[in-house]
Amino acid sequence: MTTVWLVDRQFDSKGLVRLTYATEDGKRIHTKELAEQRLVTGGGFTAGREVDETALGETPADEVERFATEASKMAADHDLDDTV
Repeated sequence: MTTVWLVDRQFDSKGLVRLTYATEDGKRIHTKELAEQRLVTGGGFTAGREVDETALGETPADEVERFATEASKMAADHDLDDTV
């Protein structure tokens, strides 16, 4: 399992939220889509998570540095299961 940290969230007009988690080096990402309503009723989402290596993709080259910075901040400030 690989630890990833929340680095980005995007809301769309259809009520979906796309959460992007990245490794601390910013090179690998895991994306999860949820219904916005689920966030309200489910109590939010976690700062980090453990995912299988096969669930990771490559980060677009222009986002690696930003994702590495954000993931490192989240790792320093939160436990994996903290709700953010």
